[in-house]
Amino acid sequence: MKSEILVVDNQPGIRLLLSDVFTSKGYGVTVAQTGKEALEKIYRKSFDLIILDYRLPIINGQEIIRRMEHDEIIVPIILMSGLIETFKREIINDTMIIEVIAKPFNIQDVCGIVKNLLN
Repeated sequence: MKSEILVVDNQPGIRLLLSDVFTSKGYGVTVAQTGKEALEKIYRKSFDLIILDYRLPIINGQEIIRRMEHDEIIVPIILMSGLIETFKREIINDTMIIEVIAKPFNIQDVCGIVKNLLN
């Protein structure tokens, strides 16, 4: 059975890029553009990995993680942000965050991280 990845980002280009790349590598990919949409999908379906933007409209990445922890939904998370230094201080103790990636990112680096996590 293939691993399922949820990609959450409000930028259409990033969603499309990550979806295309990971679908072509054989993963199942679901996308969401807001935190609210992401939570709805997380509560409906199981994922093996979440690639999550930190700054999202409506519900931000930190709040998504807080709600998942509260409801005991434990999924490894790769967190992305253009404000890497600011948010690293805010989330330093979170156990679900496996990796932090600065935007803009190198897609080869992201692929390597995902492969290591899911294989």
